[in-house]
Amino acid sequence: MRIFGPGCSLGEGPLWHPQRERLYWFDIPVGRLHTCNHLGGQHHQWDFGEPASAAGWIDTDTLLVATASGLQRFNLLTGEWTTVIGLESDNAVTRSNDGRIGPDGSFWIGTMALDGSPREGAYYRYHNGKMDCLAPKVSIPNATCFSPDGRTAYLADTRKQVIWSWPLDELGNPQGEKRVHINLREQNLNPDGAVCDAQGYLWNAQWGAWRIARYAPDGSLDKVIELPVSQPTCPAFGGPDLKTLFITSASEGLSEKDLEKQPDAGMVMAMELDIAGLPEHRARV
Repeated sequence: MRIFGPGCSLGEGPLWHPQRERLYWFDIPVGRLHTCNHLGGQHHQWDFGEPASAAGWIDTDTLLVATASGLQRFNLLTGEWTTVIGLESDNAVTRSNDGRIGPDGSFWIGTMALDGSPREGAYYRYHNGKMDCLAPKVSIPNATCFSPDGRTAYLADTRKQVIWSWPLDELGNPQGEKRVHINLREQNLNPDGAVCDAQGYLWNAQWGAWRIARYAPDGSLDKVIELPVSQPTCPAFGGPDLKTLFITSASEGLSEKDLEKQPDAGMVMAMELDIAGLPEHRARV
């Protein structure tokens, strides 16, 4: 396992850009976007001036970035951005959180309260120039990812300790009601970010549990990988063959004694697997 930084208070939203072949991730509270190569080198960063949490790629030089106020079209060459659409921009108590581009190019993105208050956020889908609310009164939106065939979306509200599945039609639109896919309440586990591999298995970072877990398409537990940090936040596949699993993590809320036990809290972990991930879908703006 490789571990690299810089360390983040709340590292989140790892994205492997398939054209630039670089990793991008955020430190949410300070609104900072980091990037490096697959080995952790050639680091660069940008500051948005407000919390920022998730992104998708539009083209070689452009990202679609979710910040507290909206979705931003961000130029990686100039560092300039313009707002595509607002995201609860009239609500000063919320910010963006977990999100991912769907198989149809839409951006599934969640919001939550800045102070973590329950039921202050929501799940949205940005599609065809519109921001549609998929689910209101969400506390901590997480685990946003999609099956390899593009017919299932996965999402979670961390406080509810479940990961839901939601059928999608051939155009990527959610159909019917979401249903419980993985119930983590009995183990008292808190689902954070997630990603699917090429075999359709879901990898879930579990906040407070020092681990990431892989679940089969039927929701059963396949394997657990122990981590050197207690607060992993989100996985992403990348590297030259998409067999590197990157995992962001957080140091926020940890005491000095905690940090002595886990000095890598807030860093990015990278492990080589014999399982490939999927290329991230391209955002349609």
